Amino acid sequence: MKNIIFLIVIALSIGIFYGCADMDAPNPGQILANPLGAGSVKAGMTRNEVLSIYGDPNRKETVTSSEWSGTREEWFYNAEYTALPVNAGFLAKNLYIYFDGDNVTNITNTPLETTKKDIK
Repeated sequence: MKNIIFLIVIALSIGIFYGCADMDAPNPGQILANPLGAGSVKAGMTRNEVLSIYGDPNRKETVTSSEWSGTREEWFYNAEYTALPVNAGFLAKNLYIYFDGDNVTNITNTPLETTKKDIK
């Protein structure tokens, strides 16, 4: 019985260490440059770039506003950890991202004054 448990532990250890072999740990310079992780959304980014950083939004809506002509798409990311003292991405504060075509135009923590046209 002890031999079976020993073999299971060895097999699990090999699997864990083998899976970690492909990971690249950040060096101290990278940690100092981006202490909260790499990447944040900036104006001009494409939808695919935003998706690669934050994943799918909690809600997508088509909106209009007096601030611009036509419609824009609003992506909403709901803050999951509002008690955190530091906001990284959208962890502690809600995030609203607005797109004109395929590119980010506005990034805010509160929604802009808009009229919702279409809920997706």
